[in-house]
Formats: sequence, C-alpha cells, structure tokens
Amino acid sequence: MADKATELPLAGGCQCGAVRYELKSHPNRTYVCHCTECRKQSASAFGITLNVNRDAFFLLKGTTSIWSRETDSGNSLDCHFCPVCGTRVWHESGPDTETVSIKGGSLDAGPDLSAGIHIWTSRKLPDVIIPDGAVQMPGEPD
Repeated sequence: MADKATELPLAGGCQCGAVRYELKSHPNRTYVCHCTECRKQSASAFGITLNVNRDAFFLLKGTTSIWSRETDSGNSLDCHFCPVCGTRVWHESGPDTETVSIKGGSLDAGPDLSAGIHIWTSRKLPDVIIPDGAVQMPGEPD
C-alpha cells in the first residue's frame, strides 16, 4: 500500500514522457512479484505492481501499445507499454476488469514497499532477501 501521507493524485508515466497517468486513490495492494515473467519484464530480480481501482486510474497523455500473454492460470494479460520508449506502464486482464495493475517503477515518486506482499516466492532468485515480517505467498494471490 502506498504511504497514506502521499498526496493524491499520484502521478506517473513512461520513461520518455509520451504516456502520463494519474491515480486518484491509493493502491489497494502492492505486490513484489518474483515470477519468471516479472523478472524478464523488469530486467531485474523482481517486478513491482500496484493494484488500483480502474475508476481511480486516468490516462492523461498518449496512447499505449498492447502485448497480450497467457498467464500461469490460463487467462490472458494485456500489457500496456509506451510505443515510443517501450516502458511497461500497466497490466490488465481486459478492459472490463475492476482493477488495473500499475507497474511500480512508472510512478514519479516511486512506490512504498513497506507493506509489499511478496508473491511467487517459490520462484525467487536464491540471493534475494525478503524483509522480516513481509507477507509471502509461494504463488499467485487468491
């Protein structure tokens, strides 16, 4: 969950600035995902995703390109990215879902990871240290 002291709206966008968005509410949950797909997508040891209500997400500038992929559950995930710089900005399971998954690195101020839920820990890299007391799940959250 984002720091409640952070003033709304929260702003973010892609690396080049062609895509910009605002969040009118704080995230419902923050996930630190250790799955293979998130590691590839972020080119790092894990990915960060902020689950937000769709009605609190506003695209202010630009349009995105979409790449869809199958998830482990067999569902389809639409991955929105900037067609200019390639930055992944958000994911969604379709245009009618109640939430969208904002990529944490796209927030201007960065996400608060203190309450981050670590998911797919069964696939985490061996040298990644998860903070004591952090919620951990071996797979996808329910």
